[in-house]
Amino acid sequence: MYYSKLLVGLAGTAFALSASAATELVIATVNNGHMIEMQKLTPFFEKANPDIKVKWVTLEEGTLRQRVTTDIATKGGQFDVMTIGLYEAPIWSKKGWLKPIATDTAYDVDDILPAIRNGLSYENKLYAAPFYGESSMLMYRKDLADKAGIKIPDQPTWTQVKELAAKVHDPKAGVYGICLRGKPGWGDNMGPLSTVANTFGGQWFNMEWKPQLDTKPWHDAITFYVDLMKAYGPPGASANSFNENLALFNEGKCGAWVDATIAASFISDPKQSKVADKVAFAQAPIAVTPKGANWLWSWNLAIPASSTKDEAAQKFIRWATSKDYINLVAKQAGWGSVPTGTRKSTYANPEFQKAAKFAEAEKKAIDSANINDATLPKSPYIGIQYAAIPEFQAIGTAVGQQMSAALSGKVTVDQALKTSQTIAEREMKKAGYYK
Repeated sequence: MYYSKLLVGLAGTAFALSASAATELVIATVNNGHMIEMQKLTPFFEKANPDIKVKWVTLEEGTLRQRVTTDIATKGGQFDVMTIGLYEAPIWSKKGWLKPIATDTAYDVDDILPAIRNGLSYENKLYAAPFYGESSMLMYRKDLADKAGIKIPDQPTWTQVKELAAKVHDPKAGVYGICLRGKPGWGDNMGPLSTVANTFGGQWFNMEWKPQLDTKPWHDAITFYVDLMKAYGPPGASANSFNENLALFNEGKCGAWVDATIAASFISDPKQSKVADKVAFAQAPIAVTPKGANWLWSWNLAIPASSTKDEAAQKFIRWATSKDYINLVAKQAGWGSVPTGTRKSTYANPEFQKAAKFAEAEKKAIDSANINDATLPKSPYIGIQYAAIPEFQAIGTAVGQQMSAALSGKVTVDQALKTSQTIAEREMKKAGYYK
C-alpha cells in the first residue's frame, strides 16, 4: 500500500515537473481574422508539441506596432515571436534585431511568392516567415454597378471609381458610394493614401531625401481623396480603418472599397458578408501612372534576437506558415478561409480556385507590386505605401494625422500638406539625411 502510494506520488511529481518544464512561447499578434483563426487552431500545434505552451498577446494594429518596436529596440524580451510587417523586416534584420528563420526541405521556401520572399530576406536569408500576404485592389458591388449601367474594367482609373461611387451613392438606402480609410496612422490611412499619391505621380522623398509632400502630385491626390470621401463616403470616415470598412462592406453599406486584397476572403464569405454573392474585384485604380497603385504587404512571424526560446519559436513559425497549416485551415474552415498571398501552391490548388473567386485578381496584384520601383520619379527608398527607413513610422503617422484632419474638415488640404512637409523636413534633417 505504502509503495503504491509512493509510486502514485512520484508519478504525480514527475507529471508536475514535466508540465512545469513546458516552454511557454509568448506571441504578439494583430487582432484580425486570420490571426484569430490561428489562435483557435493552436491546440493542434500544442498537441503535436506537448513540451510547448503558447501564450497569445493580441493587440490592435497601431498598439501592436508600438509594443513590438519598443520591445525589440530595448531588447525587452517580452515576446518570443512577433507579428511584424514588410516594413519592419528589412530594417530590423539589417540591425541584427531578428534571428534568421530556420527552414527545412518540407517547409519549401521556394514555394513562397517571390515578391513576398524578397521583401523578407536580407543577404539571401529569410528573417521573417509570411503568415499571409496582400496587395490592394478594388472591391465593389457588381449588382449596384450593373443597375447603374457602369462596367468596371480590370484596370480602372480613379476617375472611373469616382463615377461608380457617384452613381451608387444612396445614403437614404444605407449605401455609401465608397469606403476608404481615414483613421490616422502610417499603416492606417497612409497605406492607401500613399498609393493614391504614387499613381498621381508623387513620392515621399526625392533622390536627395527631401520630402515631397507639398508638391502638385500630392496636392492633386489628397484633394481628389478628400473631395471623393466628402461627397460619397460614409459619415465619420476620418475614424475608419480596415476593420470598420470591412464591417460596413459586409453589411452592404459600401458601393466600392479600395483596400487590402485579404479583405476579399471575408467579403465573399456568406457567413460574414450579407453581399457575398454580389461582389466583384479589379486591380487598384490608377491616375497618371500605374506605378505604385497597389501596395505590397505581409504579416509575418519573426523571432527577436533577445528570445531565449529559439528552438520552440522556430517550430511554431514553421508550423503556422507551412503548407500543412493552410491545409488545416481548409479542413477546419474551408478553402475560402485560408490565409492567402504567401504560397504558389495555394493558388495552384483547384479547391482554392473554386472557393476563392478573388484568387486571380489577388495574385495579379501581388505579382505586379514592386517595392523597388514604385514611383514615377526615381526614389531612394524601398517600399510602395511606406519608405523602409526607421524615421518613416513617426513621419507617416504625423502626416496621417494631418490627412485625417483634412478629411474631417478641421484644416484645408493645403494646410495639411504644408504642415506635413514641415514635420517631414524637420525629422529628416534631424536624422541627417540632408542639411
